[in-house]
Amino acid sequence: MDKLDAGAADGPIEPAIRDEGAGAEFDLWRAVRTSLAEVFRMPRLGRRGLLAALGVVVLAWLSTSLYRVQPDEKGVVLRFGKWVATTDPGLHAHLPYPIEAVLLPKVTQVNQIEIGVGPSVGAGAAQSAQSGRGGQMLTGDENIVEADAAVFWKIRDPGRFLFKVENPELAVRTAAEGALRDVISRTPIQAAMSTSRQQIADETRTLLQTLLDDEEAGVEITQVQLQRVEPPLAVIDAVNDVQRARADQVRARNEAEAYANDVLPRARGEAERIRQEAEAYRVQVGNLAHGEADAFLPLLRSYEGAKDVTAWRLYLDSVDEVLKKSSKVIVDASGKGVSSVMPYLPVGDLKAPAAAPPAAPPASPAGPAPAVPPAGGAK
Repeated sequence: MDKLDAGAADGPIEPAIRDEGAGAEFDLWRAVRTSLAEVFRMPRLGRRGLLAALGVVVLAWLSTSLYRVQPDEKGVVLRFGKWVATTDPGLHAHLPYPIEAVLLPKVTQVNQIEIGVGPSVGAGAAQSAQSGRGGQMLTGDENIVEADAAVFWKIRDPGRFLFKVENPELAVRTAAEGALRDVISRTPIQAAMSTSRQQIADETRTLLQTLLDDEEAGVEITQVQLQRVEPPLAVIDAVNDVQRARADQVRARNEAEAYANDVLPRARGEAERIRQEAEAYRVQVGNLAHGEADAFLPLLRSYEGAKDVTAWRLYLDSVDEVLKKSSKVIVDASGKGVSSVMPYLPVGDLKAPAAAPPAAPPASPAGPAPAVPPAGGAK
């Protein structure tokens, strides 16, 4: 009973405590609201104050119409989100926000895009080669190469750059890969790897610029650098062997051409010398023949006019020529021949043959000389 009475006595006390807590909580929220109202309570402005505040708001709103374009930028003016104008560097104005807004893209900044695949190096060679199959290209002579290139570009037309193409960087990358594939597909592998690298880069730049202009991308390609052109890793050793064989072929051809350039001119010179000598001999023999024929013609005319006299003169001339070369002359003095010819014998030309020198006596052995007998003989 005592416990029940105690519990019954305690019953009315709990609601009283709860009421005190609710009242305290109510007073706290009321104090907080009162404090916030005092902090954010707007001051009571008169008519002039309201006009001044309105003027400040209008000036702040109008100030949003002024903008400055830096030297490396161009201003793209948007009216309700639509491109309406492009402004040059300097201070400009447009309709206040939100009617018009301005975008300021960097037009002198040169951007770079890498296309192709890098060389496969180290433990991840297989994975790199697997991921780089997109950089493999077919050459003009149906070989496969991997090509890397760096494309440098900048904004030419800011309006077209921002609104004609959704993703300009992706568009430049895709068009550059297509242009590079197109140019390499018309170039042999040997030229692509050695002599025509700069030509490939120039043709790629021209073709890439044409593609971007057709799409109105507003992008200018400043340079294309061809960095690496080589066969895939799986066949690079075989291709290097082929290149070395071709180099040996070119070297052998150059040596043969050098030898031919050395021998052929000398052979042609020798042939020309022989031809000129033969021509000179032909001219000489022809001239001699013509001279002898021309010398014979007057003699023929003389013979036709006086045969006996000419024949006798020719005979005498012939004999004279023969006698000039003879050391002995025999003259017929019997009178049967020509009696008027005086006998003549060139005594000075008749020389006795030189006597042979006496033979030397044989050498006698050393010893006493033999005794010579007296003239009267021995008795």
